[in-house]
Amino acid sequence: MHAQETAAQPLRVFWAPGCSSCLRTKEFLTRHGIAFESVNVAAQAGAMEELRSLGARSVPVLAIGTRYVYCQSLADIKTFLELDIPDDTRLTPATLAERVNLTIMKALGFVKQLPDDVLDGPFRNSWAPPRGLAHHVFRVVEAYLEAVEEQRELTYEMTMRGTHEVVPGQDVLTYGEAVLARFNRWWQMHRDDDFSAMQPTYWGEQSLHEVLERTTWHAMQHARQLTVVIEAQGHAVREPFTPADLAGLPLPEKAWDDDK
Repeated sequence: MHAQETAAQPLRVFWAPGCSSCLRTKEFLTRHGIAFESVNVAAQAGAMEELRSLGARSVPVLAIGTRYVYCQSLADIKTFLELDIPDDTRLTPATLAERVNLTIMKALGFVKQLPDDVLDGPFRNSWAPPRGLAHHVFRVVEAYLEAVEEQRELTYEMTMRGTHEVVPGQDVLTYGEAVLARFNRWWQMHRDDDFSAMQPTYWGEQSLHEVLERTTWHAMQHARQLTVVIEAQGHAVREPFTPADLAGLPLPEKAWDDDK
């Protein structure tokens, strides 16, 4: 970081409840003793407009003055803050593909453990009802497939498509099963691809390996949120994620962010 810059202008984190990368970013900064100003765009008047004035379209974003960076990649955060912190070893594409399968199958099971009134009702500070969260698990994977199959930029709007339009009683299970089948067809055809090749995304050019990793842990984090909903009903989660399921992925430590 530029010392003169940060002395006059604080490091700010623009975030929103339920956002997986937002929670991970705040945990990362806290773990490394980096002070920041928390800006909840869902609760603070004018915060989203201020974020857009910087040129950003979505959260999470780190900003110092008018400089900003999207926080989907820890490597990008480290570069922005000039941190000399080594990157963790990334799981192989094959292992990531296995975790995508695991995540979708777990999410399908979690949905079946929740009654319709809970799936369609509000939950804590979530940006979507639990049925919408489940849809988003599947949509994150589908958006990845659309981007790589159609050789187009992976945009924020693609990852959110349809999630906010989920209606009470909507069949998200059939949707999730279809996404799982599509992912496995894609993987069988592309398992030997060069995953060091670059893929355009809304947070910059990234390797296909990085984008697959991001897709995997992003979907898994939202699936973990469904387990919080189940537990809040006073029930034990059937077939929850195990520590081995989470190992090696750059997930947040917590499943749910209750910050205001």
